[in-house]
Amino acid sequence: FQMDTTQESYLDLFPLDTIVYLTPDSENVLEDIDPNKVYVLGGLVDESIHKKLTLQRAQEQSLQTARLPIREYMVKTVNTKNYHSETLAINQVFDILSTYYETRSWPAALKAGVSSGKGYVLPDAVKE
Repeated sequence: FQMDTTQESYLDLFPLDTIVYLTPDSENVLEDIDPNKVYVLGGLVDESIHKKLTLQRAQEQSLQTARLPIREYMVKTVNTKNYHSETLAINQVFDILSTYYETRSWPAALKAGVSSGKGYVLPDAVKE
C-alpha cells in the first residue's frame, strides 16, 4: 500500500461528507467499503479510560461514523475472564479492512484481524 503522511488534518484535506470515522461505539454497521469515502481509524492507548471518546470526537466534527460488523458475523466465546471487546488496535482494523477489500468477505476479514483474546470467534470456530 502506498501511504502519504502530512501534518494537515483530515478535516482540511477531505470534504466532510466523504469522511467516515470508524469507532466501535457507532450504531452504524460498516456493510461495505465505498472507494469514494475516506475512512478514519481512530486510535487510543487505553480503552478502559476513554469510553466513547472516538464516537464523541466524530460527533463533535459532524462526521459519519461506522463500526466493524463484529457482532453481525462473530459470536462471543466462553472465556475465564468473561471478556469481550470490539475495540481493536489500528493495525488490526487496517488488516480487517484490507482483507475485506481483497476478499469481499467479512468472515474472512474478521478472522484475519480479530484475535481470539478479544472474546469473539466465527460461529464455525465454536466447539460443541
